[in-house]
Amino acid sequence: MSSKHDHDREEGLTFQPKFDASGLVTCVATDAATGDVLMVAHMNDEALRKTIASGEAWYFSRSRNALWRKGETSGQTQRVVEMRLDCDQDAVWIRVEQTGAACHTGRRSCFYRKIDAGKGGARLSFVDADKLFDPAKVYSKNT
Repeated sequence: MSSKHDHDREEGLTFQPKFDASGLVTCVATDAATGDVLMVAHMNDEALRKTIASGEAWYFSRSRNALWRKGETSGQTQRVVEMRLDCDQDAVWIRVEQTGAACHTGRRSCFYRKIDAGKGGARLSFVDADKLFDPAKVYSKNT
């Protein structure tokens, strides 16, 4: 049976994000105009609050253990059009106006490979995989 706190979180209008054991919530970013899924990332409390306050997407990098604003290095920014929280407030959906590519590989979306079932098991094939920028140039360590 669900507790009063769960009921308030699921049915109420109080903003009370539910962070995981690492202090993160999953965030799905979609293109506000097309609905295409652009990327999935994570936000800690600071990234979530900065996103709300600034209208620009902020994330938390698990690999770098650091806060980052989308586009701060690449110029491929995300302006937030709308933010939503899922039913139990442990996942965020942001609809964004994407400038350039969302993926660090230089592609518009991080979801540029399709999974195909085959006799030998799952195989990947490229879909919508054109690069909009060269990551080696954009993320070079010399800048």
